[in-house]
Amino acid sequence: MLRPLLHSASLDLSRRRFVLGAASGGALAAMGSWGTRAWAQSEPAQPAILRGTEFNLSIGETPVNYTGAPRMATVVNGQVPGPVLYWREGDTVTLRVTNHLPTTSSIHWHGILLPFQMDGVPGLSFNGIAPGATFVYQFPVKQTGTYWYHSHSRFQEQTGLYGSIVITPKNGERVASDREHVIMLTDWTDENPERVFSKLKKQSDVYNFNLPTAGDFFADVGKMGLEKALEKRRMWNQMRMNPTDFGDVTAHTFTYLVNGTSPTGNWTGLYKPGEKIRLRVINGSATTIFDLRIPGLKMTVVSADGQDVEPVSVDEMRISVAETYDVIVEPQGDRAYTLFAQSIDRTGYARATLATRPGMEADVPKLDAPQWLTMTDMMGAMGGDSTAHSATPAKPDAMAGMDMGGKKSPTQSSMANMPGMEHGSAGGPDQPSMPGMDHGSPQTTSKKNSAMPQARHAKTEYGPGVDMHVDMPRTSLDDPGINLRNNGRRVLTYADLSTLGGPLDPRPAGREIELHLTGNMERFMWSFDGQKFSEARPIHFRYGERVRVILSNDTMMNHPIHLHGMFSELESPEGNFQVRKHTINVQPAQRVSFLVNADALGRWAFHCHLLYHMEAGMFREVVVS
Repeated sequence: MLRPLLHSASLDLSRRRFVLGAASGGALAAMGSWGTRAWAQSEPAQPAILRGTEFNLSIGETPVNYTGAPRMATVVNGQVPGPVLYWREGDTVTLRVTNHLPTTSSIHWHGILLPFQMDGVPGLSFNGIAPGATFVYQFPVKQTGTYWYHSHSRFQEQTGLYGSIVITPKNGERVASDREHVIMLTDWTDENPERVFSKLKKQSDVYNFNLPTAGDFFADVGKMGLEKALEKRRMWNQMRMNPTDFGDVTAHTFTYLVNGTSPTGNWTGLYKPGEKIRLRVINGSATTIFDLRIPGLKMTVVSADGQDVEPVSVDEMRISVAETYDVIVEPQGDRAYTLFAQSIDRTGYARATLATRPGMEADVPKLDAPQWLTMTDMMGAMGGDSTAHSATPAKPDAMAGMDMGGKKSPTQSSMANMPGMEHGSAGGPDQPSMPGMDHGSPQTTSKKNSAMPQARHAKTEYGPGVDMHVDMPRTSLDDPGINLRNNGRRVLTYADLSTLGGPLDPRPAGREIELHLTGNMERFMWSFDGQKFSEARPIHFRYGERVRVILSNDTMMNHPIHLHGMFSELESPEGNFQVRKHTINVQPAQRVSFLVNADALGRWAFHCHLLYHMEAGMFREVVVS
């Protein structure tokens, strides 16, 4: 890849299943040139806040302890996360970043519009920051909202090099609040990330312990009989795929953190009864997708990826890696509320508390039971209704929507037992229900989504690095996704989001670029169009053009895709402007499209923000010239 190797000073660490301790990063940082720290220094585990236009940031190492065993973290100004940087719209900021590591480092300003030389990606923007050197980032602040920063050098992001950014508007926030808290969700492993990556390459499901068990098998026997239960297992075995493969790395090695604090540490944000609290939620994890809720409180989403949206009230929201959301909550009474962010694989959680005074706690919910991937997650539009619970036969040619890369296709009878194979009254027992049919679930079926695009696969997709092709991907945006469907809570989807002010440009796209998100899950190979970064040519945008980018996910995993330097304007299935984002999560077997104004000259990174996927090859260079 483009990025230098991580310094291997960390010890070779054993795995652990449970969180044993709590810690925050090291010493707090110095103050900026204006404003004061939002919390008293005596309160533990509260992020330092720096305000102003000039910042001195120091990259180094410091000991931390999240599990009962001390480890070394990569830090900014001696703490994990790094300090919260408060900027003001219209200012020019100068950030002097000094590297005290024995290896090259970097900082990328995620979602920030800036000259490409300031973007912080070694090999594209600059050469990186050498040991002992200082690099000066300087650029005008052209936007407002919640963003974050992180290393773009190998696995330094996984070891702690990240922090948050808040950009305040010139004329004040559109939605007023009485106070605010930054909520940064991250994942930590005591293992050396190089070892984690090596293990994934040897056995991609090494951290997945949510595998079908003998108890599950006998439960299926009781529900459907021995023959059908055997067929169900046989189908998954034939595909050499795992029905609970939601994430690469789980709580078997991860501890999930809120603002650098483990669940037992219970990071606490204070409030006064009746106040409106803005929570600036950032998923700064290396690879964990979180589902966040606050039992007893509605969350009103007012911003997505730093861009103000029409307010929408929800009970729960999926926050993919690198996304940010601002939500307003209104806690009442002298009580505590739990912020509960469970991992998508349902193996662990990050936890914090909103309370009127330190030391208060509320009940922590139990982890939800994981579901199985459905035919919709495997086959897209050919898979039918992903919310179904009972089994009815599928058409004999139903698997035509999914090419398993040479693997033997499941039999009709085994497919009938797959979760998600109920097609309901709309399609009848022999006819899969297709997008465009109303199944009575506003979160899972797009009524107007009658078009079923036929995927165009590049020649490069047919090789050992690709184990699956989805020929008819689904296009709806109102599916909350695996493990969130029909859970009895109001879950945010992309279909709920509408950026205020509409698109940046009224022009239609002048041309289209289609890319497929591809991989071989068994070999842990990830790519665009079957080509890893080292094999692919750059993607070219013509300066000033408006281009449509189509992403089609040919895998059974979520991929948060991030384009540096420019915003991505996600379209609805009908081709209308939906929401402006810097990171778009593409669900399994899903096709999305977004428009880009190519108004930023230079060389830009375009990649999956699951760190281990990016390092495995799901990365491209975009050149605007």
